[in-house]
Amino acid sequence: MYSAIEANKRKTIIIMFFFILFIGGLGWLVSEIYGGGSPMITIGVLIGALIYTAISYYSGSKMALALNGAKQIQKRDNPRLYRMVENLSITNGLPMPAVYVIEDPAPNAFATGRDPAHSTVGVTTGLMEIMDDEELNGVLAHEMGHIKNYDIRVSIIAFGLTAVIGLLADIMIRLSWFGGGDDDNSNSSLFFILGIVAALLAPLVATMIQLAISRQREYLADATSAMTTRYPEGLERALAKIAAHGSVMRKQNSSTAHLFFANPLKKKGLANLFSTHPPVEERIKRLRENAVKA
Repeated sequence: MYSAIEANKRKTIIIMFFFILFIGGLGWLVSEIYGGGSPMITIGVLIGALIYTAISYYSGSKMALALNGAKQIQKRDNPRLYRMVENLSITNGLPMPAVYVIEDPAPNAFATGRDPAHSTVGVTTGLMEIMDDEELNGVLAHEMGHIKNYDIRVSIIAFGLTAVIGLLADIMIRLSWFGGGDDDNSNSSLFFILGIVAALLAPLVATMIQLAISRQREYLADATSAMTTRYPEGLERALAKIAAHGSVMRKQNSSTAHLFFANPLKKKGLANLFSTHPPVEERIKRLRENAVKA
């Protein structure tokens, strides 16, 4: 378990390095095509990306809560939910996170924040309605696992960097309409073509990097939940119920989908291939395999 956490942290550092390297590469292409190869443009892009990511780091969770219509509650508003989160916080040795509820019939949950001291856990009304205490506790332990393993921090940073890549790609495509290559200069034309290709591929690359971070962390949070509750069957039953009921929420926000317990988006075409969540069936299978090994 702990070796998996350490391996995940190492992989995340490597992935984030390539994230930044890719942004730097886009900045370099912009400088070659539109800035005469000036290194100041590349440096400016990197600095701008870091500033934007820093802003997202401190305000991203508030934006995510607002986008999904989440409302904070106190113990008196829902003693059952609040006490479960409180008990799991004590068990994990973590600060008590803020507790939020989303009015939505789809069973789902989420965690966000920049660190355990500034974290949030929330659930939909649909989740509380269909889950018994053991199942709800398993889901909440999963979300607390994201906080304990610092997945929430990685998700916020990845969200910021993905937004930067999308913004750069949009700028490059728009600039291409005004020309960028000199027909008398083959090198300039080559850079221009490479810029268009990079702009088109950038969102896909950003998504793939985000998937590499999100999917493995969902498995790890499931394992953390089983370890915390000592009752993986509760989480298994919760996953089975969500598979039967569906987790698609009324508000569709692709930018915050990776924060949720199960995929909150409608599955269309290749959506499953690019989902930030592994299949529910595979999550149940891994839980059972880990239980046998234990």
